Amino acid sequence: MRNDFLTNTDSACFVPDETAIKTANYTSRHRSSSAKGGDRSALKMSDAERIAQTQKLLDRAIVDAWYTVKSDRRPPKLTRTRWVWRLTGLYHLCHSTTRLMEEAAQSFASANRKSLAQWATEKAREEAGHDQLALLDIQSMGYKAEAVVEALVPPAAKALMNHFTRSVRDSDPIGCVGYSYTGERLAICRGVEYIQMVEALLPPDTNATRCLRVHSAVGSDVKHVEETIEMIAELSDDERVRVARACYKAALLRFSPPKEHYISDEEIQNVLKPLVLA
Repeated sequence: MRNDFLTNTDSACFVPDETAIKTANYTSRHRSSSAKGGDRSALKMSDAERIAQTQKLLDRAIVDAWYTVKSDRRPPKLTRTRWVWRLTGLYHLCHSTTRLMEEAAQSFASANRKSLAQWATEKAREEAGHDQLALLDIQSMGYKAEAVVEALVPPAAKALMNHFTRSVRDSDPIGCVGYSYTGERLAICRGVEYIQMVEALLPPDTNATRCLRVHSAVGSDVKHVEETIEMIAELSDDERVRVARACYKAALLRFSPPKEHYISDEEIQNVLKPLVLA
């Protein structure tokens, strides 16, 4: 992922107008007692403040990861061939989500953490079938989609999948909340202009941005981000900080360039050539 997302002035994205903070040292200033004895409007204001404070905590964690990585390396220019590579990454990330979120929901339910269990169950439902959108996109590009995703597993997607799996299977799977929030929060930094830029690269009559649209500022992720923030805002201070730390770790993975070289278009094409649809 490119590291210039912070310079986007769109309201859905981040603008680094403050020094990023280390989430490990964050202490919430909110005190729930401030609403005690107040009227309903005061209670609503308290809820609104807690939600705003929660979003700031999570977004600062992501910004902090960006500053930590701050790499001068840039991925190669997006091409038709490289878009297929990107679609395979989307496929693999989407394909594992429903199963792992269902697993997380069971763990939360067993610990009687009802709001987290409900959130994970809903997340599993929301993400179901998104991997199929990526397959349809790859097929629209003229390739045997199932064979392509079997042959191509981008290292960045594999690292994120492994991290997600570890988070879910940890003694406390709350890290999967930060992982999910980070992915969706960064997804909504991609708006109409980005989608149009991708479509301009593709052959005429190619419908290969279905998965991207769902995971963008024009899709359902905007609402999902809002709902996740509201849920996290109701957690304890300790839990919210742990989610923020998970956001930081997930963002580090998303912003970090590959340890070795970026795969070239030629290398991708060599894999794709025998997988062209008849």
